[in-house]
Amino acid sequence: MTTRQLNRLSARKVATLEEPGRHADGGGLYLSISKDGQRRRWVFLFRWQGRLREMGLGTPRDVPLARAREAAARARDLVAQGTDPLAIRQAEAAVPTFGVVADAFVEAMKAQWRNEKHVAQWQMTLREYAALLRDRPVDGISTDDVVRVLKPIWLQKPETASRLRGRIERVLDAAKAQGLRAGENPARWRGHLDLLLPKRTKLSRGHHKAMAYADVPAFVQQLRGSVGIAARALEFTILTAARSGETLGAQWSEVDWKARVWIVPAARMKAGREHRVPLSDRALAILSEMQALGLADNPFVFPGQRPGKGLSVMALEMVMRRAKRTDTPHGFRSAFRDWAGEETPFPREVAEAALAHLVGDAVERAYRRGDALEKRRQLMEAWANFCDVAPGFLNDTTGDVETILGARVG
Repeated sequence: MTTRQLNRLSARKVATLEEPGRHADGGGLYLSISKDGQRRRWVFLFRWQGRLREMGLGTPRDVPLARAREAAARARDLVAQGTDPLAIRQAEAAVPTFGVVADAFVEAMKAQWRNEKHVAQWQMTLREYAALLRDRPVDGISTDDVVRVLKPIWLQKPETASRLRGRIERVLDAAKAQGLRAGENPARWRGHLDLLLPKRTKLSRGHHKAMAYADVPAFVQQLRGSVGIAARALEFTILTAARSGETLGAQWSEVDWKARVWIVPAARMKAGREHRVPLSDRALAILSEMQALGLADNPFVFPGQRPGKGLSVMALEMVMRRAKRTDTPHGFRSAFRDWAGEETPFPREVAEAALAHLVGDAVERAYRRGDALEKRRQLMEAWANFCDVAPGFLNDTTGDVETILGARVG
């Protein structure tokens, strides 16, 4: 077959052709238009064992001319090698795609993962960053495929790329365990991808950028001037030193109004242990404001736009962006810890307990049965008072805990 016989059509001609019948592009590729002109599709015609066979390649709307030519070229190569392209397609159809296996894996693992944000991160990375793999049969994913996915973000987003690699590896391991693929895992790092991509020690490791604690009061004042549930949720996150996911997943059933405590269940905590959060006056005021919205049918404290759902995983981040801040919501936990360590007399163990961090070894933790709730209540009220200080107040005080505690009642 000569080059002259190929590529007879143009994209413009494909878009404007209306005459029913088959219009040859060459090499067995045709644009087929039905008699009524309503159906248009690509077909590849070839002879197999003396019979003329037809293989559909999709519609021009879904498959551009260039992709149709690529598909026809692959089919021609198979015929030339003595292989029926239709048989290959049927065999591939019996093997699920990487996307199908990935989605099933996430669904199966949801029960053991910490919270909805963690699930959403898995879903997003495997959908967005691994898009090139999703439509590929899972048994056909190669090292080249994995490298092609990782390379564009390996240096620019090293933390995300590293997590993505690990997630692809787990999905492919799951596929192998199900008998859907064989051989070595192409996403394996040690002794494999570490020979093709820069090692982690050469990459800049990402950290949650934190606001200096001295700047937090002014930011909180700015937040209070912002309208919207997300702004209230972010202030609540700051006042409770909580993780974003804990706030976004907070439900009314977790709030003990009488005891002034927010009880985060173990299933939603990073350490897998129930965490009691003493609520300051301002934190309770925010809850009352949310309750006044009257959304009784929504179990979430900070409701989202969809009925019965909470705010999206990006809600707090977007508040920071609108405020033109590059700090992260998670960074307020660092600000709180720095403030507690440098400006208050509270013991380290109390500050760590407020952050739901495990302190000491297993033996020490076994003997420390309590969670220092009342001591933490004093600490969180002092933090709320500090955050409530008007800009400039700190320049005129020592910033010690006694002064801050009295700032709101004096």
